[in-house]
Amino acid sequence: MLPALRAELRSLVRARALLAMMVRRELAARHAGSVLGVVWLYLQPLLTIAAYYLVFDVVFQMRLGESAPTRAVGAYLIVGMVPWIAFCDAINRGMGSLLEAGSLLQKNPLPPALFPARAVLASAVTYLPLMLVLVVGYSLLHRFSPALLLLPPLLALMLAVWFLLAYVLAILAAALRDVTQIVTFFLAIGVFLSPVLFPPSMFPSGLGWTLWLNPITPGVLGLHELLLAGRPPAAETWLGLSAWFVVLTLLLDRLVARSREQLIDWL
Repeated sequence: MLPALRAELRSLVRARALLAMMVRRELAARHAGSVLGVVWLYLQPLLTIAAYYLVFDVVFQMRLGESAPTRAVGAYLIVGMVPWIAFCDAINRGMGSLLEAGSLLQKNPLPPALFPARAVLASAVTYLPLMLVLVVGYSLLHRFSPALLLLPPLLALMLAVWFLLAYVLAILAAALRDVTQIVTFFLAIGVFLSPVLFPPSMFPSGLGWTLWLNPITPGVLGLHELLLAGRPPAAETWLGLSAWFVVLTLLLDRLVARSREQLIDWL
């Protein structure tokens, strides 16, 4: 079962020390040569979140319905925006990782999975401090509910889905460069097709199912339940993430098997 993907993951595990070094270098390269250094990693996402907060919460003073985990739009969107920005960063960088590493892969027999894994892990490490701030700040609302023990497995499953998706898109982008443009467009509008800004109850009833076509949806819903309400994520969160995990696993195994001989030529 899944022989191509199993072999790829075994190679990735064997190269874990190299992966750790690559992630460290990736993080250092992201702010190399800048005066403010690591501050730039957080300044842009913080300004983006502040802009949404200003528009929806301060200017329009919008409030959510009773079915939402909180009435304040600002509090709601901050919890969703941090994972959304991290997701976009991970997918963008992971999608182009094989193309960027083309010359290196042509000269060295490295596992291709190293490069999307490096991109996704570097993005996760970058945004982890912001997530920890959210956990501490919002957990005061419910006095650190025991449900927070479910946060690590939720984040781990989200990260696994991101890696699988990034690797799938990296292979597709290597085969067809148009994939990069298409995915970039969908990432630009994807925040409006997700529960990041508004709860699912505010979407038209006939279009609510489209939210589940966005891989960030189940994870964001789970984070809203955990951080805002102190409740365990609903079953649909785990089912949604598991469905994405299974579908992407099967698809990636097929792509790895079919592209094994042609991947270097594509790059």
